[in-house]
Amino acid sequence: MATLRLHPLRLKLSNWAIIALSAAILPLCFASVTLSQSSDNDNPNPLELTAPDPLLPSLSPDEPLNPSERSRLKQALDELNAEAQAEFKAGNQSKAFEIWYREIRLRRVLGDPVAEVQTLGRVGGVAWNENNKQSVQLITARLEEIQQENKAEDSINLPLLKALGKAYEQIRVPGQALTVYEQILADARNQEDMAAVEATLKTMGQLHMAWFDYPKAAETYEELLAQAQNQAQNQRDVPWPLGHATRMEPLRERINEQEQVAYLQELAYIYDQDQQPDQALPKKQQLVDIYLNQGNDTQIPALKIAIASDYNSLNQPEKASQTYQEAYSLAWSLQQFAHASEALQPLAELYLTSKQPEFALQVYEVLLQVEQKSYNYYGLMNTYDNIGQVYLDMNNYPQALAAFQKGLDLAESLQHREAYFVNKIQLVNRQNL
Repeated sequence: MATLRLHPLRLKLSNWAIIALSAAILPLCFASVTLSQSSDNDNPNPLELTAPDPLLPSLSPDEPLNPSERSRLKQALDELNAEAQAEFKAGNQSKAFEIWYREIRLRRVLGDPVAEVQTLGRVGGVAWNENNKQSVQLITARLEEIQQENKAEDSINLPLLKALGKAYEQIRVPGQALTVYEQILADARNQEDMAAVEATLKTMGQLHMAWFDYPKAAETYEELLAQAQNQAQNQRDVPWPLGHATRMEPLRERINEQEQVAYLQELAYIYDQDQQPDQALPKKQQLVDIYLNQGNDTQIPALKIAIASDYNSLNQPEKASQTYQEAYSLAWSLQQFAHASEALQPLAELYLTSKQPEFALQVYEVLLQVEQKSYNYYGLMNTYDNIGQVYLDMNNYPQALAAFQKGLDLAESLQHREAYFVNKIQLVNRQNL
């Protein structure tokens, strides 16, 4: 193993500002809309047409469908959808949406709001993908109308709420989708249905993530993590019936641990994206602890590197240095040479920042061994460049010249950056006059 013995850092790194990135906004976020009635009789709302339909020749507005008629109509509507899809695939979008609008109107006749909402979501998703703003607005308005009608009901219609949430997702209206999921979540809490609570929180967390709302996503996944951890503790406290523990307990613990790992990974990513290293670091450390307990060392070097970077961001250079060295040592032992290199490069930069170039040079010498071991000739070239620059800054021209010359030799063999190294060598020679 390439030996790395370094003294701990004694000089603190200078503070640096953490710049928060503005959340990206997807181009077609259609907000809640309320469509005014068109004064142009030639362009009525296609979802509100009341002209008789050939599929309903003998029905008055108040006449209900009998079972046979309902069955025939459902089959006809499935055929309409297939016809619309064929038109769409053929490039006839206007005709396809005309047929889909007819399908939606007839779904209302069936009196099944869940089926209508599912159809609205399906067609709305196609409209959104095709940047058909008018259709998305029409469908959004109808979904909102159904949602308001549902609010007026005395009881919770869970199938309808779930369909509404999914439909709003399909047409990319996250605010309305989350409002619906909040209702579903509240009902699940009232029923003490923890499985439903977990499923709904997962859906909400994914939705927050999809729209880059990291604070809300963090709040959601923190609750999921706490729930999984509490469940693990409760499982340890409640014994299995005699004869079942030996067989089922390891499986139950493994499933729960996998859930915790998934939530911790999401939270670490969220806090990284939101530039909160103080929050990201403990989540990553918890992951390290779980992997150590599992004996899964292969996952640890990359996490250690990320933890060291967080320490660096928090202006704790000694902990950063120690953690980078731990990451390197484990990565080397596992022959993860890429991660070994990833640990050594910022470690050298850390020593340079703290005005300890001698230690930085030691790190670069070890890095040369790593790059040689992995046959990373570009890495070798860049490392000789870094070594040469350190020696040049120290006015050690012979060593700088030797490093840049080795870099040039590699550059020529790779046919990459030759002019750069030639210029560096000329610079050293001029300064050494």
